[in-house]
Amino acid sequence: MTTPLMDPAPPPPLTADGGRAPRRRRARVGPARALGIGLIWLFVAVSLLLLMWMLLTSLRDSRAIFDRPWALPDPFKLSNYTTAFDSGFGRAALNSVLVSGSAALVSVLLAAPAAYALSRRLNRLAGPLTMLFVLGLGVPGQVLLIPVFFMLTEVNMVDTLPGLFLVYVGIAMPFTVFLLTGFFRSLPGELEEAAALDGASPARTFWQIVLPLARSGLITAFILQLINNWNETLFALSLMQSNDNFTLPLVLARFIGEQQYKGADWGGMFAGLCLIVAPMLIMYAWLSRRIITGMTLGIGK
Repeated sequence: MTTPLMDPAPPPPLTADGGRAPRRRRARVGPARALGIGLIWLFVAVSLLLLMWMLLTSLRDSRAIFDRPWALPDPFKLSNYTTAFDSGFGRAALNSVLVSGSAALVSVLLAAPAAYALSRRLNRLAGPLTMLFVLGLGVPGQVLLIPVFFMLTEVNMVDTLPGLFLVYVGIAMPFTVFLLTGFFRSLPGELEEAAALDGASPARTFWQIVLPLARSGLITAFILQLINNWNETLFALSLMQSNDNFTLPLVLARFIGEQQYKGADWGGMFAGLCLIVAPMLIMYAWLSRRIITGMTLGIGK
């Protein structure tokens, strides 16, 4: 009986002086690190299973959900999504897209010049102004609710989408300026010095050189603010009163309240949840690498 020959291991690559480079040893994973990695994968698996269960449950009727909670839809009840749209989710989705998207875009456009000035103009006011924006991160929304309500009442902007848009822009400024300040500080200053030697003005340097380099940070700030505005409930619940101006979280709360009188429609409620969660999940899955890169580039600056 002959023993099968095994392929020899490939030799290590040659170095510059003709010798063999030492083999790279695989880093050992300690017990604590292995336990942490296992817990992370367990959390990811549980989250994915819950999302899949929510999607499948949105395609079933209420009786089937309680009789067999973990069974597959049989048949698929797509009318739950029709019920959700007829309950106002379609109009609310349009309102959420308009208010959340425009507020996130305007907050980034306003925060970018301010963050660039704070990161490059190292004068006496830069430190206090940066600290002022940092302090804004610690102010809870509940404290701002009553003053904001009275200010919007004075200008007749309560229960209007432009009023909610202004609130979202104002709330987003501290975090957006703080995030972009760290990101601008991570960019090399040699390019700006070269542009200044070529005669470029500070404004032209900012728009044509710095902003293209900061594209990852700008996109990260926009997406984070879009997700935050999309899920915001406190100010929308306090300022919006008309059904035509409701955003998605408000319509979901109203839909759940109506179930107490009309009878529980759990399939329609899960369909509404999917309409709220799905756009943000798709966006995050699409741009997750860019978001993480933008958040970590400015760290420690």
